[in-house]
Amino acid sequence: MTKADIQNQAFTNEDKAREALERIRWPDGPYCPHCGNADQEKIAKGQGKAARTGLYYCASCNGQFTVTIGTVMEDTKIPLSKWLFAMHLLGASKKGMSALQLSRMLGVSYKSAWFLCHRIREAMTPKSVGPIGGRSCVVEADETMIGGKAKNRAYAKKEPKKHTVLTLVDRDGDSHSFHIANVKAKTLRETIVKVADRKSYLATDALASYETLGREFAGHGSVDLSADEYVRLGGFVHVNTAECRFSLMKRAVFGTHHSISEAHLPRYLAEWDFKWNTRKMTDGERAATAIKGIEGKRLTYRPINEATHA
Repeated sequence: MTKADIQNQAFTNEDKAREALERIRWPDGPYCPHCGNADQEKIAKGQGKAARTGLYYCASCNGQFTVTIGTVMEDTKIPLSKWLFAMHLLGASKKGMSALQLSRMLGVSYKSAWFLCHRIREAMTPKSVGPIGGRSCVVEADETMIGGKAKNRAYAKKEPKKHTVLTLVDRDGDSHSFHIANVKAKTLRETIVKVADRKSYLATDALASYETLGREFAGHGSVDLSADEYVRLGGFVHVNTAECRFSLMKRAVFGTHHSISEAHLPRYLAEWDFKWNTRKMTDGERAATAIKGIEGKRLTYRPINEATHA
């Protein structure tokens, strides 16, 4: 994180934070999240002492709204400046950031920081996935296990549960990871054909489940990792990019989070994919991209009040 990032007034000043959020979410001016009206002549900013900061009125539906309506920030009690700082911190932390660390840096409770982290991960989650690859592209598919090791148990009698993760990565593009039940051919196919363009060349390891599936693609090659075979055909066939993805994932698990529950694993996978897919961006650009993903999403562990919130 650069000195300019740390000194960003949007991380300490509520007015600056709201202005930054409005610029990113509404680059062409505010629009009503209730009726979709974007006519600037029919949208007015609240005036006077009685109007809340950042309140807008829509003449089309007579509704009121702020920049947080219809986003993961809706009904938040956490200052917007801390939201923006948290998004920047999570995006800039290559191996992740724990909720406990975030709570210390933001000065909020652990419970608030934990909930904040998951809302930000929800913002990082794409609304739709794929397709990736295509003609003349190579898509690597590989699977790994995430979870504790039996040999690391001190007193626990029950072996820690492991979770199977499948990663599909366009060698020159994006990556998408999924928590799957098993590595059977049917399970792998159900996920892969929905994400990977079948005009792609599919590169996998030697798992037998990929053999039949590979025939549905423009080409299929595999390497036998158990026999220390890592590349074939002059380096064209390999799954090293997917293995790199797994290395970064496990560094985040071992070094930062230590343990991840099955219920929340998909959001962690979304965060890691997001960072990989935005790896060529600056930290500020990555945070701005995450902010653009807040719209149309809610994440709550209690019934949502249908009344209008700001």
